[in-house]
Amino acid sequence: MNRRQFFAAGGGLTVAAQAVSARTAAHSADEPAFKTVNLQADGLALNPREYVTLLGKLVEERAPQADYYSNGGAVEELERKFAQMLGKQAAIFLPTGTLANHLAVRKLAGADRRVLVPAESHLYNDSGDCAPTLSGLNLVPLAPGKSTFDLAEVKSWVERSAGGRVATPVGAIVIESPVRRKDHEMFDPGVMEQISSYARERGIRLHLDGARMFSLPYHSGKSVRDYASLFDTVYVSLWKHFNGASGAILAGTDSFIQNLFHTRRMFGGSLPQAWPEIALVTQSAAAFEDDYARAWKSANELIALFEADGRFKVQKLANGTSRFFLTIQGTAPAALAARLSQKSVVLAPPQPDTGRLPVQVNPTLLRTAPAALFRTIVSSL
Repeated sequence: MNRRQFFAAGGGLTVAAQAVSARTAAHSADEPAFKTVNLQADGLALNPREYVTLLGKLVEERAPQADYYSNGGAVEELERKFAQMLGKQAAIFLPTGTLANHLAVRKLAGADRRVLVPAESHLYNDSGDCAPTLSGLNLVPLAPGKSTFDLAEVKSWVERSAGGRVATPVGAIVIESPVRRKDHEMFDPGVMEQISSYARERGIRLHLDGARMFSLPYHSGKSVRDYASLFDTVYVSLWKHFNGASGAILAGTDSFIQNLFHTRRMFGGSLPQAWPEIALVTQSAAAFEDDYARAWKSANELIALFEADGRFKVQKLANGTSRFFLTIQGTAPAALAARLSQKSVVLAPPQPDTGRLPVQVNPTLLRTAPAALFRTIVSSL
């Protein structure tokens, strides 16, 4: 089947709808495209064949304007779009979230090198100590094992830092929400507001690692603009939810973003041409919140079927977002995952300490009816 035949057979789905419902783990070339229900990925995960298919159609319909070293063209258009979505004055494209978080805290902290960060955050755990190694920042981890640190802990460190024999003021505070290392729990929104208000009274800058923040409105009732308004800078991933091949957005004031492209290039982050990485993002971002809500509607229908069957136990987290847990009696989880992989259903490995299967909710759930997916899972027990 050629590409034109594929899209004709797809019932006339738009590129955006297919992109949002199609991000799957990489599979063999003979597997039907845009069919896998991926219950493992953060959000969407197009394999190379699917990505190229959608990119080719997009180029035919409305060819993106090429950028030059990540400036201008489709990149500039995307930066304006995300600045508007987040309620910020300006935004800059960066190739990775690691670099987005690093450049944000580097500039926010300035000469005040102490930065308060969540102990479970990506910046503290998964960035190779880039901030202290490359920018001389002192990261102070708060609330180990928790998704939320409280205002009292922030005040304690601010006062301790300012009152030492050598004053070492806190230059910035980082909050991550949702928190990947805590199974995508969200940072308590009320506490977030308290910390933001306190920090602004003290002149301390704030950064939000909001890689997956577009899932927050469904669970908290607060918009992405509500969240972004509490911070000086905000980072959003372009591939986790929005079908980009890679990339990140860092948004803030005009004065903060202006000339940051020089620092981006200094760190080797100015891709000669970034447009192929982000060409599908705008369409996916526009549809994401609605599709995520519909995906949770399907997930809740699936959960009801699990709970009505005595072999399954479902657990949701009190402050959770995109993940719930499934325990199955009488079946080895790893064996079940292997059998389901042959039926275009992807499950994450079970947690080694509990045996629970983490289930990610994303728009690939919209590819099949909940009852049909339930039958597929039951038939694989």
